Amino acid sequence: MAHILRDRVFGSSRRHQQRQPPTETAMPIYPLHDLVSPFGELGLDLSDSELRETAYEILVGACRSTGGKPLTYIRQSEKTDRTPAAETAASPSLQRSLTSTAASRVKKALGLKLSPSSRRRASGGDSVSQGKTKRSVTVGEMMRVQMRVSEQTDSRIRRALLRVAAGQLGRRMETMVLPLELLQQFKSSDFPNKQEYEAWQRRNLKILEAGLILHPCVPLDKTDSAPKRLLVVIHGALEKPIETGKNNESMQALRSVVLSLACRSFDGSASDTCHWADGNPLNLKLYQVLLESCFDVNEETSVIEEVDEVLELIKKTWVILGINQMLHNLCFSWILFHRYVMTGQVENDLLFASNNLLVEVEKDAKTTMDSAHAKILSYTLSSILGWAEKRLLSYRDNFNSGNIESMQNIVSLGVLSAKILVEDISHDYHRKRKEVDLARDRKLEKVNLSKRPSKSQNNHLPLLSILAQDISELAFSEKDIYSPVLKRWHPLAAGVSVATLHSCYGNELKQFVASISELTPDAIQVLRAADKLEKDLVQIAVEDAVDSDDGGKSVIREMPPYEAEAVIANLVKAWIKTRVDRLKEWIDRNLQQEIWNPQANKEHFAASAIEVLRIIDDTLEAFFLLPIPMHFVLLPDLMNALDRCLHHYVSKVKSGCGSRSTFIPTLPSMTRCSTGSKFHGVFRKKDKTHVTHRKSQVGTTNGDTLFGVPQLCVRINTLQLIRLELGVFGKRIVAHLGNSESDIADHMGKMFELSESACMEGILQLCEATAYKVIFQELSHVLWDGLYIGEVSMSRIEPFLQELEQYLEIISSTVHDRVRTRVITDVMKASFDGFLLVLLAGGPTRAFTRQDSAIIEEDFKFLADLFWSNGDGLPSELIEKFSKVVKNVLPLYHTDTENLIEQFKRATLENFGSSAKSRLPLPPTSGQWNPTEPNTLLRVLCYRNDEAAAKFLKKTYNLPKKL
Repeated sequence: MAHILRDRVFGSSRRHQQRQPPTETAMPIYPLHDLVSPFGELGLDLSDSELRETAYEILVGACRSTGGKPLTYIRQSEKTDRTPAAETAASPSLQRSLTSTAASRVKKALGLKLSPSSRRRASGGDSVSQGKTKRSVTVGEMMRVQMRVSEQTDSRIRRALLRVAAGQLGRRMETMVLPLELLQQFKSSDFPNKQEYEAWQRRNLKILEAGLILHPCVPLDKTDSAPKRLLVVIHGALEKPIETGKNNESMQALRSVVLSLACRSFDGSASDTCHWADGNPLNLKLYQVLLESCFDVNEETSVIEEVDEVLELIKKTWVILGINQMLHNLCFSWILFHRYVMTGQVENDLLFASNNLLVEVEKDAKTTMDSAHAKILSYTLSSILGWAEKRLLSYRDNFNSGNIESMQNIVSLGVLSAKILVEDISHDYHRKRKEVDLARDRKLEKVNLSKRPSKSQNNHLPLLSILAQDISELAFSEKDIYSPVLKRWHPLAAGVSVATLHSCYGNELKQFVASISELTPDAIQVLRAADKLEKDLVQIAVEDAVDSDDGGKSVIREMPPYEAEAVIANLVKAWIKTRVDRLKEWIDRNLQQEIWNPQANKEHFAASAIEVLRIIDDTLEAFFLLPIPMHFVLLPDLMNALDRCLHHYVSKVKSGCGSRSTFIPTLPSMTRCSTGSKFHGVFRKKDKTHVTHRKSQVGTTNGDTLFGVPQLCVRINTLQLIRLELGVFGKRIVAHLGNSESDIADHMGKMFELSESACMEGILQLCEATAYKVIFQELSHVLWDGLYIGEVSMSRIEPFLQELEQYLEIISSTVHDRVRTRVITDVMKASFDGFLLVLLAGGPTRAFTRQDSAIIEEDFKFLADLFWSNGDGLPSELIEKFSKVVKNVLPLYHTDTENLIEQFKRATLENFGSSAKSRLPLPPTSGQWNPTEPNTLLRVLCYRNDEAAAKFLKKTYNLPKKL
């Protein structure tokens, strides 16, 4: 493994190394879709044969244009009778004999092996054919055969070019549009059949469309109508062939629009040179076809011996195709590489030659700033690099001692491609072509991780994650394939290997961890990858050392833990704290602005509660979306923090709303009644000021509308909403974790325990506060200050019932249906308490005779019936349960005074024992009204309007008549 990594780093320094003797072991054959062509697609349906014929036409035309003498047409029947000298005179470049060709300089420079005949020629040996009558093959004839062009097609092309030359004497080929000239020369009768003619015409029109519209060398002007006119002509001709070979109207129109597009220049001026085949990728596709003619048609892995002459001819097409030496070097390197892959990777000479040409490409890249060339170079090198990387990342599967030369060549090719991509391609272009960078970065990182800059930690984010995965794969491959062999020299070969990998990665990870301060997807990705890598490496080390003396402890000691999970946990805890702190600030700020408006929404919830629940839901969702492995472990931290936050909100909701004791008035001191009911009016008039003062005492705790009855109802609804949503949150958490509720409860206890308990307590408190506020504050004027004051029959319960009914309607229409019964029940309890307080502690303005008891019982029945509401209200059992105390006390009001006094004495003696025999003690007020309780009996006597009761109270306790 060490020499492989060393070759990756330093292989590029041996680009011109001498070839090693070929081996018989071949590389595995990979499908061609593994290799992406860098030249792109034309966007037109042009077959390989059509591209070859077009390329051949350009080649023949270019050679004619650059020849010293005009090209002459020779009929096929006459060719056998002509001497080589005559053929040479016709076209020096195409007709030159190949019999005298020396050993190829190109093959020698590229490191391609020479054939035995070439070696003989190079040493001066005879290479002339044995038969004197056998004609020497010319370069032109060989090119025709190499490009698979028929003699008939070749004759037609040459005949057309002669006609063109005769008509435009002295014009060079680059000043013409060859397809246009050919269309001008040929008509249907020049072809064997109509189908071949129409196919030929379609091909030339498609070439014009590709070169002038789809891939022009000079960008098109959007305001120019010529492209649209040309498309109309081309598409019309594709449907109905135009009549070519004549100077008719159709051809004139075609010529006019074609020349207007072809003769444009970059500076907008008219150009002598026609640009119709020099736009990318058309020019590269055509040039690729020409270069492929360098390979023997009968032996596809072999470069022909006449490659020097062939390349010399191909070079004449550069001016037409817009090719230069840099593009030639790049394209030829790709062609050699592509042929190596396409033919099953059996001929290492091709890969070696491609690599040597790539050295020239590197030199070219350092001298040019052309962005177009950089783009083609980037595509080509990325394709080579992508292919090479796939082979090298699994080099143990692909290489062995029998084919190590292939590996060396591929490593050299890949490293050199990566080096050119990184060092020599414009940085501006790099920023635009980020998709090229991934394969390049991965390659370079594996080549030499230590050379990566460590100051900019952002560069490490994707890199360290990918690197961890690659190191893990590398370690397992090392263990499975190489370690069994290496154990002959080292008992812990795999352990030492993974310990080294663990240390190298740990150094990079340490720098990364020191640079992160908050939780990000990239940080989690890296840390999780590091954690997985560490577990894999430790597993390999332990398994490798199972038979060692110390069980692998010495190796494990060399692998200090990354503690990636602890880092993730700390980052998540910081993330939780940030979110929860932000939520608490939001609660404090928005609760100050909350008005508890029942009209804010149709459900009568507080707007702040809806937002708080949404934030909590979002936080939970975001937590479970974190790509971490320990949701279950860290969930208690999150839940406890959210629970405390929500408990804070609930506490704020119920704060300042009061309770039962807030609204119940202070009981007045006990008095005795004056005999006779005629003084009721006097008492009422004299004590009015006192009553008003008492009402002021039990008024609202906050005059603000934040604590009105509708607002209290909204607070109740809000707590009920939170209660319900807590259950929803719990189910979602269970669904996210995939655990049972019991497992989660065992792990972290009950979810939202504080908040749920606070909600329950808050609902009970607010229901009770609402009820007692309605009865003792909102309805004080008709209950405490109105009921039974003065004449009982003239101050009955009807006014209280009317206003109470209005409040019940408000509550029914506002409070959530799940708590509505609770609130109304509390209102009923408060009204019953208020009724009893009027009877037992209503002050000296109230006095009752035995005859009033019937009115009192009837009024209480009216009060109870209001809550029953003919069966539509509270259940009768519930009403009966809470009215029991009142019903037990009411019979005391029609009991005669003497009997009441006797009951009071017995109850007092029972409660106080022998100490009460000499003098009856004054029983304390317990508030637990009961017909057998001394204080209850005493209060009935205090409000009994007869002489016997007044005398008893005067004599026993000396109670005053008024306060």
